[in-house]
Amino acid sequence: MTALTPKCGQFFQNFKESKMDKIKQLFANNYSWAQRMKEENSTYFKELADHQTPHYLWIGCSDSRVSAEKLTNLEPGELFVHRNVANQVIHTDFNCLSVVQYAVDVLKIEHIIICGHTNCGGIHAAMADKDLGLINNWLLHIRDIWFKHGHLLGKLSPEKRADMLTKINVAEQVYNLGQTSIVKSAWERGQKLSLHGWVYDVNDGFLVDQGVMATSRETLEISYRNAIARLSILDEENILKKDHLENT
Repeated sequence: MTALTPKCGQFFQNFKESKMDKIKQLFANNYSWAQRMKEENSTYFKELADHQTPHYLWIGCSDSRVSAEKLTNLEPGELFVHRNVANQVIHTDFNCLSVVQYAVDVLKIEHIIICGHTNCGGIHAAMADKDLGLINNWLLHIRDIWFKHGHLLGKLSPEKRADMLTKINVAEQVYNLGQTSIVKSAWERGQKLSLHGWVYDVNDGFLVDQGVMATSRETLEISYRNAIARLSILDEENILKKDHLENT
């Protein structure tokens, strides 16, 4: 084995220290935050430790730019969160379903929000249809949506296509959520529970309600169909605008 030269050894030492400095910064940030919260409210952590009473379950994307508490300006204890690549609700994903069950049956949450976002890496990866290894199994669910709604997506430019697929994906995931035994059982026993579909625009920081909202099995069907119909109209308008620009 070749020994490291002093210069090479110093490089790796500096690299290691740089990495550790980043980790130490997290602890420093945490200390400052905890101190600030106690200064603002001396009983803050005691109250938080006793119980959590969130009104919302947020099912969002794992993307680091989409921090649910930050963009909704909520504090710890106010938002129950589950995140995965491209905010999927898959009926064989026991991680997601366990979160939903705890939120609905134990925490008695009244609102579940499924939030996608623009420029989503998961959406773009699904559209690219490349061999990405293990995650391809996950992306297949998004590709199924792509094929299902190919008539809406095929004529759009790649940029608009990704945004449209993001919106359609949100509607599909709200529908999937409403089809789970957890949500259907809650509605059947008269529990107050609303499902919402939103998209977060990373370009300006605003949340956009996609108009897919359900409070029962009946409203789920109607809201889903209406949401897809609205996207179809939007798709046709975009195509007409494109044709007009190309012909002028």
